[in-house]
Amino acid sequence: QGRIGEIVQAKPEQRRRVLEEAAGVAGLHARRHEAELRLRAAEHNLERLEDVIGQLAAQMDALKRQARQAVRYKAVAAQVRRAEATLFHLRLLAARVEVTEGERARDLAVRTVAERTSAQAEAAIEQANASASLPALREEEAKAAAALQRLVAARDMLEREEARARERIAELDRRLAQFDADIARERKLTADADVALARLAEEEAALRLVAEQGAERRTQVSARVAEAEATLGNSERVFSERTAALADLSARRNALERARREGAERVQRLERQLAEVEEETARLSAESAGGPDLDALAAAIEAAQAASAAAEADAQVAEARHSAARQAFEAARKPLADAERHAAQLETEARTLTKVLQADVTSLWPPALDLIAVDKGYEAALGAAFGDDINAPIDPAAPERWSGSELDSADPMLPYGAEPLSRFVKAPPELARRLAQIGVVERADGPRVAGLLKLGQRLVSREGDLWRWDGYAAGAHAPTAAVRRLAQKNRLADIRRELEGANAQVAERRQALALAEAAAAEAGRSEGEARTNWRDRQRAVEAARAAHSTAERELSRVTARLSALAEARDRVGTSRDEATAAETEAREALATLPEAASLESELAAVRHEVNTHRIALAEVRSEAQTLTRELDHAERRLQAIAGERPGWEERKQGAAAQIGTIEARGAEARSEREELDRGENGFAERRQALIDEIEGAQATRRAAADLLQAGESKLAEADRAARAGLEAMGTAREDAARSEERFEAAKRRLNDIAHEIIEVLEVEPDRVASLAGIEEGTSLPEASAVETELEKLRRERERLGAVNLRAEEELHEVEAQHTTLTAERDDLVEAIKRLRQGIQSLNREARERLTASFEVVNSHFKQLFTTLFGGGEAELKLVESEDPLQAGLDIFARPPGKRLQSLTLLSGGEQALTAMALIFAVFLTNPSPICVLDEVDAPLDDHNVERFCNLLDEMARQTATRFVTITHNPITMARMNRLYGVTMAERGVSQLVSVDLEAAVRIREAG
Repeated sequence: QGRIGEIVQAKPEQRRRVLEEAAGVAGLHARRHEAELRLRAAEHNLERLEDVIGQLAAQMDALKRQARQAVRYKAVAAQVRRAEATLFHLRLLAARVEVTEGERARDLAVRTVAERTSAQAEAAIEQANASASLPALREEEAKAAAALQRLVAARDMLEREEARARERIAELDRRLAQFDADIARERKLTADADVALARLAEEEAALRLVAEQGAERRTQVSARVAEAEATLGNSERVFSERTAALADLSARRNALERARREGAERVQRLERQLAEVEEETARLSAESAGGPDLDALAAAIEAAQAASAAAEADAQVAEARHSAARQAFEAARKPLADAERHAAQLETEARTLTKVLQADVTSLWPPALDLIAVDKGYEAALGAAFGDDINAPIDPAAPERWSGSELDSADPMLPYGAEPLSRFVKAPPELARRLAQIGVVERADGPRVAGLLKLGQRLVSREGDLWRWDGYAAGAHAPTAAVRRLAQKNRLADIRRELEGANAQVAERRQALALAEAAAAEAGRSEGEARTNWRDRQRAVEAARAAHSTAERELSRVTARLSALAEARDRVGTSRDEATAAETEAREALATLPEAASLESELAAVRHEVNTHRIALAEVRSEAQTLTRELDHAERRLQAIAGERPGWEERKQGAAAQIGTIEARGAEARSEREELDRGENGFAERRQALIDEIEGAQATRRAAADLLQAGESKLAEADRAARAGLEAMGTAREDAARSEERFEAAKRRLNDIAHEIIEVLEVEPDRVASLAGIEEGTSLPEASAVETELEKLRRERERLGAVNLRAEEELHEVEAQHTTLTAERDDLVEAIKRLRQGIQSLNREARERLTASFEVVNSHFKQLFTTLFGGGEAELKLVESEDPLQAGLDIFARPPGKRLQSLTLLSGGEQALTAMALIFAVFLTNPSPICVLDEVDAPLDDHNVERFCNLLDEMARQTATRFVTITHNPITMARMNRLYGVTMAERGVSQLVSVDLEAAVRIREAG
């Protein structure tokens, strides 16, 4: 039933699942879905790889720029270091001068502190003498003030006592008035209690009278209720007996009429089924004579399998060739990457050296160094021989230049063992005479041969040692700028020669990689064609097997159906005879039943009597309930009165006791007020005596205060003098401390500069002058000028930005990653190509299966629709797309007497029957041994249920399927061969019951 509703309410694209079940394409869908997931993942990975490769390419360009920038950065950093060394040297000299001046200022401040300390000591002595005379004067003034304060306090206390007495009198007057009011209130409470007690006594007597009369009335009403209940019970018993008899008679009549009607219908139905069985038996016997040839179909399967095996072998050979070609392609890729990386490194180094050599040329006239070519390994010897002279130009317009000198035959020959440097150097003619007088010797032979030098001659070693004719000798030291420039020129020439060979090797390996890639692509195409051929052969094998299986299944179906028809013919005949006997028996029993009119009239009279007795009982019960409520109310009020009476008694006694207490307190308050009235006359006499004493104490205190003020004035003058001396001494000490601090700060400044030199320049402070190129006795530049130059150099360094000194190493790493990821991208592109080919193959196979199943299901659907509706026509159509995999399935039906329309426009029963025809059409395409139908006939009326049962019989005849139907419809159950149900013979105990209808028919016929 759920599947029928699903087909009716589903959209066309959802109904396509019915076809997919018939075609068995669920596995293909799963494989295609898995392939599509892999394809999306591969495409996503390809996008990520493309992004990463693009990022790496941009990073390679950035690293190349950073490598060029690093060279410039190093040159500027060297100039910054020299400027920093000069500035540190100037700061170091200034700090030493500041230390000397600070020490001189400190000594002067110490002497000033000593002078001002002795002046402050004298002022302190005067201050002590003035301070010693003050305690006695202060004590006399304090005694006079204390006496005056005591008299003032006594006067204030007297005034406070007088005020308290007046307040106490007022308070006692208020308390006496309150006592009188409290006594009146308590007397009123006593009178209220007497009235309440009298009222409670009267109410209690009345309630006790009501309780005695209610007990007698309750006995009478209870007897009347019992009599009415007994009368109603007898009437209801008679009514139940009459009702049961009438219901039993009606149920028996309805059951017999239903049995008679169902028996007649079943006889007609069974006669039709018997005719249909005979007709189908004749038709199947005729069809079985012209069945398919199973031997020919088996031979076709063997031929298709042989062709598939040959195609599989070809596919394996093509796969092996493709794999070998891919391996050759991968093997050719790494040498090309290595060659490209080596060529890129050489090209980067060549560009860097070219820019460095061009950047160093800043003079208007190019130096002679740029016109010299020296053999590799002799750069240090040439630099030591010429020194800074090699940077001079040869241009005649230059103020300082090499003007040239002709070789003179009188020039001395170089000593034995020394080779002329001119053999290893190609230089302009202006340097020829200088080169002719320079010899090259081994480092160990230099001191010995140096003693043989003539005027103007010099010796050098390849390491850079120098010996001159005048005895001057210099050991090899760090390479100068000229030596480095010569080495860079030689290195640039070597790189260019090496770069030509590297580029040729790259071209050769790139050509080999292209040939390997073409071979791999050709092998891939061959493999794809071989696999396609193999799949075609496999489909041919499956088609041959399907044809053979269909033929076998059809033959088995016909045989099984003939057997089932013979069994059905016997079963239907037995059932028809049994239905005829059941109909006759039900008609006879119905004729013997009595009429129900007399029972119905008796039941109406008894019903009227029961209603009358029920009304009487309700009235008596209402009276009994009213009486019960009155008695309960009287009892509760008596209990409440008993609880209220002790409260009023206690309140009356409490009021009497409270009156006595209030009268005693009033007597005490009156006595205290009389005493306060007598004490008011003594306050005036005491106040006048205190005023006289206060005036005398004030005169004594003023005299003591005048003497104390004179002493304090003298002490204030001494204090000012002492403070002035102390301030002068403090100022001197502060000056001394500031001088000491300046001196210490100067020393710290000197130490900080020394530490900063060590930290920043990594040299000792004594060597900073040599690092800056400042010789002793030379004039020093201004610090501000040096700072300006340093700031300019730093800005130039900052303009270069963040320089990556590891740019070249990182460039090599990024190039390796770029090569690896490019290879992975090519592999991923190839995998995506194979996945797309696989998805296309799965889609093609699914379309073929779906189209074939659609034709079979449509033919079965047309036949079953006509069977269910007894005529009409119907068909299935693929809509909304030409591709069967994307199209929807729509159902068009025309029941008898109606026009052709969509399934959704039919009535509910017609929709259910049409959907049922589709379900069974799919089932006929792929039948199974057992089919379970759960409440399929629920939406059908009795007429359509008959059609449904006829369809089941037809399906049972056409297939070897056993149908298990779950139903509550009696018509469907009557058409089944065996019934299963659950009964509860005992309460709480369920039992499974089965009924074999065919066996029951046979037993009845045998009886």
